[in-house]
Amino acid sequence: MEKIVIIINGNGGVGKDTLCDLAAKQFRVHTVSSITPIKEVAQKYGGWNGEKDNKSRRFLADLKEIFVEYNDLPFQYLCKEYSQFMKSKDQILFAHIREGSEIDKFKKHVSGACYTLLVTRNLNENVRWGNMSDDNVKMYKYDLIYENDKSLKESGRDFCEFLAKNIQEKLYRKRLHIC
Repeated sequence: MEKIVIIINGNGGVGKDTLCDLAAKQFRVHTVSSITPIKEVAQKYGGWNGEKDNKSRRFLADLKEIFVEYNDLPFQYLCKEYSQFMKSKDQILFAHIREGSEIDKFKKHVSGACYTLLVTRNLNENVRWGNMSDDNVKMYKYDLIYENDKSLKESGRDFCEFLAKNIQEKLYRKRLHIC
């Protein structure tokens, strides 16, 4: 299996992290998030304690936007993680990125197979989070959409089958220049 980057997105609570963990049971996976360096700054200097409420989500989204404009910290972090992934034996890099412009920027940086994946679930689908990063998740045109509607027990097998089928098909089409 060649190295594949999957930019994963979805509303809060749809199970993105859980799906990445389940995929790691079948594939060699490295998971990163563009918000990680922002969370570190927020915890160390901003008094953020890891809450995932609307106020905290807005704080992190606004802080991320400031860092994108100032020195592109989230993108620089992702580039460093991508470089480490390319040197590793891992097969799949899951990159959590919320904003469409940041998704496009990272896609341009990646050489090789890179796909965008939206994870959906009936839970929280119409919730307004109060910040542009979370509220505009569905505005992007994704390569793949996975409906996370299975039980936790069924999800691991189902998601890995989804990945294998869709990624293999896209790689095959790419080799034949059909995409």
